[in-house]
Order: sequence, then C-alpha cells, then structure tokens
Amino acid sequence: MAENPGDYQEAVPHGQLGIIALPGCERMARQVDAYITGWRKDFLKGRPKGDILRQYARDSYLIDAHIDRFATGEAKAVITQSVRGYDLFLLCDCFNYGVTYKMYGREYPSSPDDHFANLKRVISAAAGKERRLTVIMPMLYEGRQHWRSARESLDSAMALQELERLGVRNIITFDAHDPRVQNAIPNCGFENVPPIYQMIKAIVNNVPDLNIDKDHLMIITPDEGGMKRSIFYSHVLGVDLGMFYKRRDYSRVVDGRNPIMAHEFLGANVEGKDVVVVDDMISSGDSAIDVCGKLKELGAERVFFCAAFGLFSSGLARMDAAYKAGLFDKIFTGDMLYAPPELLERPWYVSVRMSKYIAYLVDTLNHDMSISKLLNPADRIQRLLVERGYRLG
Repeated sequence: MAENPGDYQEAVPHGQLGIIALPGCERMARQVDAYITGWRKDFLKGRPKGDILRQYARDSYLIDAHIDRFATGEAKAVITQSVRGYDLFLLCDCFNYGVTYKMYGREYPSSPDDHFANLKRVISAAAGKERRLTVIMPMLYEGRQHWRSARESLDSAMALQELERLGVRNIITFDAHDPRVQNAIPNCGFENVPPIYQMIKAIVNNVPDLNIDKDHLMIITPDEGGMKRSIFYSHVLGVDLGMFYKRRDYSRVVDGRNPIMAHEFLGANVEGKDVVVVDDMISSGDSAIDVCGKLKELGAERVFFCAAFGLFSSGLARMDAAYKAGLFDKIFTGDMLYAPPELLERPWYVSVRMSKYIAYLVDTLNHDMSISKLLNPADRIQRLLVERGYRLG
C-alpha cells in the first residue's frame, strides 16, 4: 500500500467512518475503501488494539444501502445497519446511464434526476442519526445550469440548497463547471477539487516522449470559461498558454444551448508543437473535435485532450472518425463517471484513475484535518516531473 501523505492519522476521527455507494458507484467505493483499509491497518501495526482502535481499523468501511423499486417506478432506500454517530460519506454518480430500472415492465436508464432522487432517499433513510454527512458528487448535478438567462430555472443552486436542508454538511465535487454556484449555500462546505495532478501523471505515463518546455509544448483552453484551470496547467509545467473564443449564434437554441458558429484562436504560434487541450468535460464531443481540427490546421504536431469528465453523449462514431483523421492522439478523462466497455476499448482513450485521490480526501476529512494541500497539487506535480527526469524552470 502506498504511503499516506501527512500525519493526520494521529488526530482523533470526527466519528466512525462509513462509506455508502449510491447505485452505479460501487466500483469506486470499493477502491476507496481498499485504500483506507490498508492505510489504517498499516498505521496500527505494533500498537495495542483497544476497542476504540478496533472501530478505527476495520476490514471495511462500506455500509450496505440499496434502492428498492416498485412496479410504478416509485422507490425507497434501505440502509441495512445502524449509522448512528457515523461520519458518513455518500458517493453519487448522477450521470451513470448504465444503471437501469423497470417501470410498468419496461427497462429505463437512470437519468441524473433519478440518481439525485436516490441520493435524497438514502439521506432520508439515515434519518439524521449520523454525526456528519458528506456528499461526494464528482460531476455536479445540473452544474451547467448555474446561472439564469431570462425566464430559466436555477437547477444547480436549488439542488445544493435542498441538500443543505436535508442535513448535508459538506459537498465535494470535481472541476465544477462554475464553482461560484457554491454562493447558493454559503454556510455549507463546498470543495471544488482539481484533478490536475492525476491528469499530468497520466499524460507522462502514456506519452513517454513528451517534451515539457516552451519550445515543444503548449496548453490550450477551448473557451474563456476554462482560463483559470488552464493557467494552472501552464504555470506548473512552465509552458505557454493559448485560448479559443467561441462565437455563438445567440438567435437560436439547439439542444438547450446556443450553437457554436466558429472557434477563434488567441495565442502564440502552435506550429510544430504538441498541445494539451484542457477542459472540464467532453459532452457530445463536437466542440472538442472542432478545437482539435483547428489546432491541426494551425500546424500543431500532436493534440492531447484532458477533461475531468467524458460523457460522449452523442456516441463514439464521430470521435472514432476524428481519431482516424489524425485530429487528436489521446483523450484523458477521469474514471469518476460511468464509462461503457466500448469506450474503455478505444485506442485513443485513457481512463485516469481517481480513487486514491478520493480516498485521501475521505480519510483526511474523517480526521477533521485540512485538505488544503490536497487541493493545491503544485508541489506534487513538480516532484513527479523531477522524478521522471524532466528539467523544470
């Protein structure tokens, strides 16, 4: 088991640790549980095992909870053991369409609304007996509907406020589309976690001949909204930054958004350089393909795309065609959302494992210690690159 960073294990836990996986998050929960179980058993080697320490180092911290469905599609959540006094962490993937249920004899994929309703059901089943409740929702439910234009709903703010009313103390999400949505719940913990270290580690592991310097590499943001994220990448890697500006047609709405008319590039010359495009998500993939195509027209050598979440909501055919056409070389996305088997088999796709990082967050928070170092990975990135032989500065 890898060494656990920091000395927070000497601190007294907030309460007995409990991890509940919502439907579709079982794999991630098992991986997180395995890391924490190993760390705590290693920590207690050679120490006297009193009753308190036996509760601290258990064989598993997973708590069984399941959703029972009625034939009408109605449902209820059942937790099979007491959670009184527990420090509960709930893992929820609201975008796992691989989870299905039957209604009136027909099979339906679970929508984000279904998953969010299941989350509220499990919270209700706990009945407020837990000591503290934290929700880990990698991709924020309704995170793209974070601001109002004309007569529109504010779904993300309403969802966060509802979770706060249900007793949730902390919400942990990754690369929120707009983290300012946390202003809707100023008295509730909201951690927007950047997966930058994991992405850079995956890139150097999968592209061993990558040269990280200003002459050979450039970071690209596909729109102005992701500028802050890309600035961090360019800063820790010591390379230049470029940006695309999306010209949209605001006279019409297609699939809930104003269609993009063109991508205009702002930045230094990319000719002959490898480029890493950084975004929060790949939804249909259309925008990603357009950006990669434009970079190739500008003379970029290799194009790598990094996004915390890969939805590929319009299927994989267009992505396959773009890869065969040489528009991009690799796409890296986190493994926090459901990925169908056919995606994992694609030669252009790399799934970036995030369970160890989530385990660090859970273990640290359970000890009531600061996670500031985990949220700022600059030092770890520098150490990683030095260990891999890159010359920095």
